[in-house]
Amino acid sequence: MARIKRNSNLLTHGERVNARKVRLRWLIALSSLPLFGMVTAFGIAPQTDTSNVTVSTVVENLALPETISLADTSTNTYIRDERIERGDTAASILKRLGVNNEQISAFLKTPDATHALIQINPGKRIQAEVSDDGKLIWLRHASTDGKMLNIIAQNNQFNTSVTTAPLETATVMKSGVIRNSLFGATDAAGIPDAIATQMADLFSTDIDFHQDLRKGDNFNVVYETKSLNGQMVMTGRVLAAEFVNAGHAYRAVFFDGANGKGEYYTPEGKPLKKAFLRSPLEFTRISSGFEMRFHPILKQWRQHKGIDYAAPIGTKVRAIADATVEFVGQQTGYGNFIVLKHSGNYSTAYGHLSAFAQGLHKGEKVSQGDLIGYVGMTGWATGPHLHYEFRIAGVATNPLTANIPVAFPIAAQQLPKFKAEAQPLVARLNLLDGTNLTAME
Repeated sequence: MARIKRNSNLLTHGERVNARKVRLRWLIALSSLPLFGMVTAFGIAPQTDTSNVTVSTVVENLALPETISLADTSTNTYIRDERIERGDTAASILKRLGVNNEQISAFLKTPDATHALIQINPGKRIQAEVSDDGKLIWLRHASTDGKMLNIIAQNNQFNTSVTTAPLETATVMKSGVIRNSLFGATDAAGIPDAIATQMADLFSTDIDFHQDLRKGDNFNVVYETKSLNGQMVMTGRVLAAEFVNAGHAYRAVFFDGANGKGEYYTPEGKPLKKAFLRSPLEFTRISSGFEMRFHPILKQWRQHKGIDYAAPIGTKVRAIADATVEFVGQQTGYGNFIVLKHSGNYSTAYGHLSAFAQGLHKGEKVSQGDLIGYVGMTGWATGPHLHYEFRIAGVATNPLTANIPVAFPIAAQQLPKFKAEAQPLVARLNLLDGTNLTAME
């Protein structure tokens, strides 16, 4: 019988079976691991000699972080924000800021800096950078007109300058309901008086805020604020507003036209600004109408050919339309008196003024809303008020019932631009409309 020689590299049938069993056990073990687990395996082959493994030491140079000496504090400074309090002096303000006595003394010897600091009204805020040893680096204050007062220290000298403040603009949305008065409602909603006055101006040709307000009237307003370092410094313009008076809604949106002079329009593009304002005062009350009355000085009944607006002495009087000054001076009965000549046959008169606007003279051109004088009680007057007349062809007419001319609508070529800018403002008013929101920034 021939003998078959076995190749040592070949496995017998039994050996192959055992090898497959080993592999199968490894597969089962691996398949039992978590799907997303992280496994690290280290293996050393059997009978591996580890006694001769070469071990080496690696030294790597690492850059050390920059260190700051805590002992050197001469250049450390900090910025303080302080509120000007009633009764403050320049010295007390600087002391509260942490300025040392030597620097305070030097500051008080600089008239411009001292005068500028004490002119800041109580309630306003200032910022200053001061070193740890009490040296003033700079001091600044942003005023409500957008100007920045800067006081810079240089070798115990303090240089004063005024620049434009780097203010941040934000848009604010608020709502309110009339309970007693417009300003009471805006105060309750946290709306600045400047915005309330703008709203009254916006709708003054449609709403007489002296006598037309009703309890339950409501309003929505979108306006700008100007801030510095998170502190509101001043309010900007009203961007959009809605006022519901006696159930009738009036809306206005701001649009900066091609001439660069922004105006207010309805969402449809009709101008809110009419040729004449309904009142020459921003906000007051009527004390005597266009009617027969018993004259308090002449002691007789006679026709009162104008409207008397009761207001404190010094209240600003404005031109109700673009005009030319026809008369400015004294006139019997009227006291200090102004007559403005408007386009067409229209003119207006303003009497009992305490003073005229600075430099106002005959022949001067004035624009609608311009300051022309101040409420007083000169002439035949028993108390401070403005006597106002609206004349057509020289004849006094009741301004509350007169057919006031309207202005022209927005130009057709400007309508696409207007609609694109008005749409998001109207959307904000719609968001506020019918809600109980008082503030949204």
